[in-house]
Amino acid sequence: MSTPDQPLLDIRDINVVYRGARWRSPSFHALHDVSMRIGAGETVGLVGESGSGKTTLGRAVLGLAPVTSGTVTFDGRDITHARRRERRALSRDIQVVFQDPYSSLNPAMTVESILAEPLRAQGVPGSEAAARINQLLDQIGLEADAGRRYPREFSGGQRQRIAIARALALKPRLIVCDEPVSALDLSTQARILDLLIEVQEQTGVAYLFVSHDLSVVRYICHRVAVMLKGRIVETGEGDVVTSRPEHPYTKRLLMASPIPDPVRQAERRRRYAALA
Repeated sequence: MSTPDQPLLDIRDINVVYRGARWRSPSFHALHDVSMRIGAGETVGLVGESGSGKTTLGRAVLGLAPVTSGTVTFDGRDITHARRRERRALSRDIQVVFQDPYSSLNPAMTVESILAEPLRAQGVPGSEAAARINQLLDQIGLEADAGRRYPREFSGGQRQRIAIARALALKPRLIVCDEPVSALDLSTQARILDLLIEVQEQTGVAYLFVSHDLSVVRYICHRVAVMLKGRIVETGEGDVVTSRPEHPYTKRLLMASPIPDPVRQAERRRRYAALA
């Protein structure tokens, strides 16, 4: 059980170093002593520009990036170097929603088959799986007959809903959301964010929410960490970090976001230039 002293996810002093592709090629230090905590039912945003290391941190949590040093602890258990069998068992508790809803779903499978796949992998009986699939489709706002259709028959926002349903199939306690709305238009983004908030209120799931958009993390995140060149440079409450940041880099991120007012936008550009 997660407590303030023992959070659901505890990342401590993580370093990720990729070796050079060729002999004598220099290695790449992707993460430098990164630490972060996420409590049960909490959303923590991880923001930064492309190449800052935020996706690498999410992959380290999922066991998809090599952790050179440091620890990743889930519910009091060290999963830093969990083996494949342990990772398979962990999939009940830790899931992921990827950025691109077009490539994250198998186009040759029906929605019903996509949602049944993680259930079958965990040995869930057929009748129980069918009931769970109907529950998931209702939870994400799709009709029951959507299960018989293919991903190509849905819009981008609907596909991302299906991807979220797949992540929810095993009732996880933590979902890594890797830029889950960046490929969607603004109105669809808002609907997906509202869905994630609604699901969290219903189930108590926690999110590690990776994004480059401060306005998005302001909307959904309780706390925010800002990453630059593999290091966390600022952390704090979501509304504070995304509106009154202290670190110059976070201020530049905020100033880089356009606003629909030419006068205010011109002033923002002037302030951004002064920070550069």
